[in-house]
Amino acid sequence: MESKKSPTTKRATGSKQASRRKFLATGAAAAALGAVQTTAVPAAGQTAAPETKSLSDLIAYGDRSEYVKSVRVAVDERPSPDEFGLTFHVLTPLQDSVGIITPSSLHFIGTHRGSIVPDIDPKQHRLLIHGMVDRPLEFSMDDLRRFPAVSRVHFIECLGNHSKAKDKTVQETHGLTSCSEWTGVLLSTLLKECGVQKGASWVVSEGAEEVKGAGSIRLAKAMDDCIAAYGQNGEAVRPQQGFPLRLVVPGFEGIYNTKWLRRIKVVDRYYMTYNDYGHISKDEEVAALTFQWGPKSVITFPSGGQTLPGPGVYQLTGLAWSGGGAVRRVEVSTDGGETWKDAEIRGGVHPKAHTRFGMDWKWDGRECVVVSRSTDELGQVQPSRAELAAFFKVPPDYYKTHGVQGSDNTIQPWRVESDGSVHNAI
Repeated sequence: MESKKSPTTKRATGSKQASRRKFLATGAAAAALGAVQTTAVPAAGQTAAPETKSLSDLIAYGDRSEYVKSVRVAVDERPSPDEFGLTFHVLTPLQDSVGIITPSSLHFIGTHRGSIVPDIDPKQHRLLIHGMVDRPLEFSMDDLRRFPAVSRVHFIECLGNHSKAKDKTVQETHGLTSCSEWTGVLLSTLLKECGVQKGASWVVSEGAEEVKGAGSIRLAKAMDDCIAAYGQNGEAVRPQQGFPLRLVVPGFEGIYNTKWLRRIKVVDRYYMTYNDYGHISKDEEVAALTFQWGPKSVITFPSGGQTLPGPGVYQLTGLAWSGGGAVRRVEVSTDGGETWKDAEIRGGVHPKAHTRFGMDWKWDGRECVVVSRSTDELGQVQPSRAELAAFFKVPPDYYKTHGVQGSDNTIQPWRVESDGSVHNAI
């Protein structure tokens, strides 16, 4: 049976259609003009030049809010760009982080070793795998995308992530670590496609930058969880992170995560490469620390440079991670390590990835020192500087004036003054 619309319904429908036509016409006009005003009307007595952005800018690639000011900063020792106009180490703003994923645009940058960021056409890029293999093969980016892909969350951390007494903020003490979801092909898949020969024990990876970044890792690691990654956080890897292809070596020191990956050679011995300069040691105990990161954590709030407005309840929070696998426990002390309390693990826990922790903390307004320590699935516990000094048989205050051997995963203390200001307590 056919239903009849009331005059009111007809008028309403007609009004909606007219409004829609008006909206489409207005939208077309805006598109034709190609710009929209984004600045609010100034208050009485004030003047402001309206900021305009093209409609394509607002639609093509979204902007963050104008009120969000998180930025990367350069390390004190080597400002970027340097006197040669090149990028050195640039630090992630961990103090502003939420969750565990670092936005691609805020991921730390490691030195490009005397080279500008390569401008690589992905259609022309090739990955060569050769050496001790049955079938040396060259893969285009299209070839790589024909293999089954994996997406995994992993941190990358530079060996230069050493906390020093002069560092004021968590960005300065720990900003050379970031965590992303990496998408690509397992390196083991590609090696199996080529057929690894008996007697092979190492692989050497090489990048396409002017000063070739290269690193040697054991074949066992290459066949375990390494990724030839073309994706980062749901989009293509950024040029600063190795576009169109980089190697991700989960849990290992950042320099082994070769950017602009173009060649992998399967070999039967360790090869010293440019990247190894300053990253190896004749001392086996020290050398071991420059491959896999031990358990590590840092409180990001409250942390250096921040201020608590007064006594009360706060959400103490931070990040924990380990190159040995998943974080299993994070403890927090608000009395400089005299007593410890388990923090809550907040959110998902991934192997060899940043893990968010937190706890309710009632600050009474008195001076205190807050610290955290993590334990990973291997049972490894993050050490204090005093414990590390005892292990290496050096004076207890040795690390006040000397750098930590290998990778620095020592406990980071923050001192909260009675006025609420927070400072590095190393």
